[in-house]
Amino acid sequence: MNDAPVPVPHRTPASVARAAVKQLRPKQWAKNALLFAALVFSGEFLVVESVASAVAGFGAFSLIASAGYVFNDYLDREADRKHPKKRTRPIASGALPERLALVELVVVLAAGVALAWWVGTLFLAVALLYLATTLSYSWVFKHLVILDVMFLASGFVWRVVAGALAIQVHVSAWLFLCTAFLALFLGFNKRRAELRELGGRAGTRKNLVEYNDRMLQEFQAIVTANTVLSYSLYAVLGAPSAWMVLTVPFVLYVVFRYIYLVEQKGEGGAPDETLLRDAPILACTAMYGLVAMAVIVGDRWDLLPEVLPNLPR
Repeated sequence: MNDAPVPVPHRTPASVARAAVKQLRPKQWAKNALLFAALVFSGEFLVVESVASAVAGFGAFSLIASAGYVFNDYLDREADRKHPKKRTRPIASGALPERLALVELVVVLAAGVALAWWVGTLFLAVALLYLATTLSYSWVFKHLVILDVMFLASGFVWRVVAGALAIQVHVSAWLFLCTAFLALFLGFNKRRAELRELGGRAGTRKNLVEYNDRMLQEFQAIVTANTVLSYSLYAVLGAPSAWMVLTVPFVLYVVFRYIYLVEQKGEGGAPDETLLRDAPILACTAMYGLVAMAVIVGDRWDLLPEVLPNLPR
């Protein structure tokens, strides 16, 4: 791969503005859709006020997450310039001046904190904990094997917890477990994809040299099994209706499809991009959402036949 430095592009007000927007990584805001998990599974998606609070929470987390991306890219700008893909990021490439990136960081963070405070003080507390997790990852834990993936996964868990607090519902242990294992599943697949992509260039990420393909395969096996098992147990024991077992095949397909994309297509290095551009996964996720909401609505309005008995909880 070419190791030549990326030339600093010619800057214009319009190009800098585009770089500033790109630096916020709006595509990765899709991760914050996890804030809607509690809204869906609690049945609160039928309540207008709860939907408004969840949307506001989504906006707050997106802004705070973007502030973390700016900060992380600012810290990693030298290492990113050696990476085959990350070298084109706005700060690393020079498209966004470093001083302007710091200004953007302050403005976006202030807006996110203000909106989070409007949603609620507990929500703000979790949002700040998420930010602290992000910063500690950037400073310390991204360099520590295993803990790097665990800290990345904790960011997904904070999102789910925040979504529950935004609409003031109980944080389900099932939701916590399913999210944690799914995040670990994506995280270890990400490391495996990076290891395969970079190969001898693994030095661009200091702790990547501590991983090897066989070890990551074992990690994958553990978290994949627990991802499927925890969701299946939720569908049988934790869901409001036993009819939720109808959603298990969708979960299985997405997990199997994602593993296929990592193993056969070299995907997974950027989980958000992999999930958002794969049509089968998108279609299956949409069908999953429709079936899950139909089961919840049917249970709430007593429309489901007693064909599948609810097991003792």
